[in-house]
Parts: sequence; C-alpha cells; structure tokens
Amino acid sequence: MDRRITPMRTATFVVLGAALIASGPWLGWWPLLPMALAVIAFSLARLLTPRMRHPEYATAAAWVLSQITIAISIALTGAATSPAVGWLAIPVVTLSARFDRRVVFAGLTLTTLLMLGVTVGAGWSDVAANPTPVIAPLALLASIALLSMALMTSDVEHRSKSVLDPLTGMLNRVSLDSRVAELRQQARMTHEPVGVIIGDIDHFKPINDEHGHSVGDAVLVDIAAAMRTELRAFDLAYRIGGEEFLILLPGAHAADALDLAERLRRAVESARAGGLRVTMSFGVTGSSPGDFEYETVFAAADAALYGAKSAGRNRVQSTGEPGGRDLAVA
Repeated sequence: MDRRITPMRTATFVVLGAALIASGPWLGWWPLLPMALAVIAFSLARLLTPRMRHPEYATAAAWVLSQITIAISIALTGAATSPAVGWLAIPVVTLSARFDRRVVFAGLTLTTLLMLGVTVGAGWSDVAANPTPVIAPLALLASIALLSMALMTSDVEHRSKSVLDPLTGMLNRVSLDSRVAELRQQARMTHEPVGVIIGDIDHFKPINDEHGHSVGDAVLVDIAAAMRTELRAFDLAYRIGGEEFLILLPGAHAADALDLAERLRRAVESARAGGLRVTMSFGVTGSSPGDFEYETVFAAADAALYGAKSAGRNRVQSTGEPGGRDLAVA
C-alpha cells in the first residue's frame, strides 16, 4: 500500500507547494521550509524501509514529522486564522492504509493536539472571539479519519478474501503475479537483489494418511505461524502448494536468505506443529542486484530444495546468487 501511496503523496506535496508559492506574497515564504523537511523525511523513510526489520517505524516517524511541519507552517501563517489549518487532516487519510486502528487513533489524537496547539494555544483571544475557524477543521479531521477507516477496512476485507490462503493466512498464488512484477521494477530502481526461499514440509503425506486431514491442517497452520515469527514486516510469504511455501525477500542477498531459511527450519522443527515433530527442507537463492527474473530464481531455488530433499531432508541448501557455489546447512 505504501508503494501505491508514494506517487500520490508526491503529487500532494506538489499541490501544497504550489499553493504556498502562489500565496507567498501574502503569507510569506517561510512555510516552504517545513514542507521541504517533510519531503526529505519521507524520502529518507522510503530509502530505509527495504533495509529495516520494522519498516513501519520509519514510515511512522516520517508521518509524525510531516504533521509537525504542517503545524509549524500554520503557526507561521496566522495560527487560528491561517488558511492552512485544514491541511493537518490530509496526512490522516493515509494512516489507515498502513496501520491498524490503534495507530490511526494515536495519529488522530496527535493531530488534534497539534491543531489545538497552533490555534487555541497560539491565538486564544482570536479563538475565543470566533471559534468556528477551529471547530470546522476539527470536524473535518474527525470525518476524514472515520471515513478513511471505513473504506480501508472494506478494501482490506475484500482483498484478503481474494489473495490470502484461508487456512494459513499466507498469500496465495493469485497475489503472486502482480507482486513479482512490482518486485522486478523495484529491483531495477533500487539496484538491489531479491532473496528467494522455497520450503516443503517433509513427509507430509504420511501425516495426512496416519493422523487425518484435520491434523494435517493443524500442522500447516502451526508451521505458517512459526515461520511468521522470523519474517520482517515486508517479507512476502506464500503458500503455493499443498505443503509448499515460497518466501520473497526484497533487498536480501542469497547469504541473507540462507540465514533466514536456517532460522525458519529451526522454528518449524521446534514448533511441535499439530502436536507432532515436523521438519521442513528449504531451497535458497537470490537474484543479481537490480535484475530480478522470477522464473530463473524460482527454478534455482526449486533445484536447491530438491537437493536438500535428496540429501536427507530437514536441511537448507542454497545455490548462492546465480552462478554461485552450492551451500548446505544440515
């Protein structure tokens, strides 16, 4: 969702910047400086998120800074009488696209405090004489937050039904094609690799045959949960077959993917999935920096998985990056 918001956010900054420039002879030019700081903050957040285990922190920090800079702009252009008071509601629209309700309400609270601070706090006499310039933006702020949450909840519900595996909650094949195209474009822009891990549950058919499909389903659910604990927020985990899983790692080299696959193997082995001791085998590879060709890297990871199975299962095997040497972890 953040990738979809980015171009619209850029366009919004252009619109707001143009408005400030057009109003410069009357409002002054100082408000352009806080806006420039907000642009820099979001640009840094976009660069940092592929490298962070919790990219939401960078996005949240940039969002908070953007609200503070808007508040400064309001204070510089007349406080309660500033025509920009309503602008504090704009970033609130994007909150529900990235975060859950708790963060949305936290952001709404912060924005409300900032709005009151730069209006009531900075110009109490003006507000006491005529509170409508404050009441109207507060009503706008609350309305936008409520409507955006309702729209995003509906959107997430419908998208989840189409792209999530109903048993494990992981992504399914329907969502894979569009994501691969996005990763290919992202790799070209950032000149970074994409790590690929394919995992397959060892001896899954005997589990179904001996314990029943209900236990087999419980195994799949527990294994999916165990793997999630080792993944970063933007790592992409798919169930692509009955007992086969695919993980795409933006910005990860083959060595990074190998380390993660070993952590996944250990997590599954210790999870007692479905009340049983279950193991998985993993095949790992990584694309060349800036060149993510899904079919090529998938075939390499699949070949490595076959090698891990042939070598005794409950193993991680890697081909390294394309053309690299074979690595194996027992």
